[in-house]
Amino acid sequence: MSVVIVGFGTAVPKHQIEQADAAEQAAQIGCQTLVQQRTLKALYRRAGVHKRHSVVLDSGTNGRPAQQGFYNSATRHGPTTAERMAAYDSHAAPLALAAARAALENAEVNPDEITHLVTVSCSGFSAPGVDLALMAELGLPRETARTHIGFMGCHGALNGLRAAQAFASHDTRACVLLCAVELCSLHHQYDWDPDRVVANSLFSDGAAALVLRDTAHTEQHWEIVDQRSTIIPDTTGLMSWRIGDHGFRMTLSPQVPQVILEQLRPWLSQWLSQHALGIADIDAWAIHPGGPRILDACADAIGLTADRLADSRAVLAEFGNMSSPTILFILDRLQRRGIPRPCVTLAFGPGLTIEAALLR
Repeated sequence: MSVVIVGFGTAVPKHQIEQADAAEQAAQIGCQTLVQQRTLKALYRRAGVHKRHSVVLDSGTNGRPAQQGFYNSATRHGPTTAERMAAYDSHAAPLALAAARAALENAEVNPDEITHLVTVSCSGFSAPGVDLALMAELGLPRETARTHIGFMGCHGALNGLRAAQAFASHDTRACVLLCAVELCSLHHQYDWDPDRVVANSLFSDGAAALVLRDTAHTEQHWEIVDQRSTIIPDTTGLMSWRIGDHGFRMTLSPQVPQVILEQLRPWLSQWLSQHALGIADIDAWAIHPGGPRILDACADAIGLTADRLADSRAVLAEFGNMSSPTILFILDRLQRRGIPRPCVTLAFGPGLTIEAALLR
């Protein structure tokens, strides 16, 4: 017996926007000069994103540009944090619910079988929150144990996976529902700052869910073999996610790819060796697409060919960076393609932290 993923589910908001249209809207809101407009549009083109989904879009069907009323040039700093949290309170639970229902259906698990609920989010706070909404709308047992993983950033789903695995391995009767939901587009910052322009060009909204239980490992189901975490010394200033008066503000240093290039391979090789594995033994890679330069740094550090990162790049192109759910979108894509295993997942966050999982 082993802890395996028996069901996947994903969900995105109804409306989407093409990257070129997003760049045009961002230029109208946040640029004061033609030079700024040209810089912004170039950064959007280089982001590796083709389209994104967002809860702040009012329309966007039949190929027509979506209209974005949440942000406008009349309010330089954008909505207040209270206004952004009100939007989170309205939109996060329905999106999480759609992903959770899909995961339960995929797992062929009834809601009354769930013993533990693990929720993950770094883009909003609300109590009663997403966890209680899932309890009520799914009809989970009132005794379901709830755990929330908050403000961990893009690797949050792997932190949630660690908690879910612990619950399932501790009790063979446990059936754990893990759900990550992020509404990153609520925190776009349109005051002129190239670092924030990069963030605006990447981030989007989405939710993903898994069902895990301790059961016989089959070829169909992915087993969680191990997870590992490390903090790279002297990197605390390279990535941050802080609450301001007008939303949550991200900083992402251009030094991050170089740090990953230098630090990733030695640590990863040492960890895999504990399982009698080397980098060449890994058949599948699910690497969080924090941006194209981060994916490039991982490929160069590990020595991966382009096809090994095709799924990470495809998710970035189709959905953008949804923060914590993104890695689960990639795993879902790999699982549906029947990719050979073992598989390593990697995600990065403030610290600078590396989170990894080994699956087979």
